[in-house]
Amino acid sequence: MTSRNTNVAQGTFFVANDKGLHTRPSTELVKCATNFKAQITLKYLDSTANAKSLLSILMLAAAKGSRIDIEAVGDDAALAVKTLLKLAKSKFNIKY
Repeated sequence: MTSRNTNVAQGTFFVANDKGLHTRPSTELVKCATNFKAQITLKYLDSTANAKSLLSILMLAAAKGSRIDIEAVGDDAALAVKTLLKLAKSKFNIKY
């Protein structure tokens, strides 16, 4: 039995936005995630979300300070995680 070589990358960020992962930062996250072929999953507490689905991310209801784990699977997984972590660090380019 042979196993398929699959690229998997993981990372973690804490939501820095004052209003949490509401519509605007979540939209920025989705726009970024859709640039990658990798399947990207966000995990918060016991919930998981498809990073390419706005509704899925909003259902996490992640407030400021929430720990979000990212897992990407696919050829560009490492770049996807690195890029999303950079976006999260910049507060998803949202200025209040």
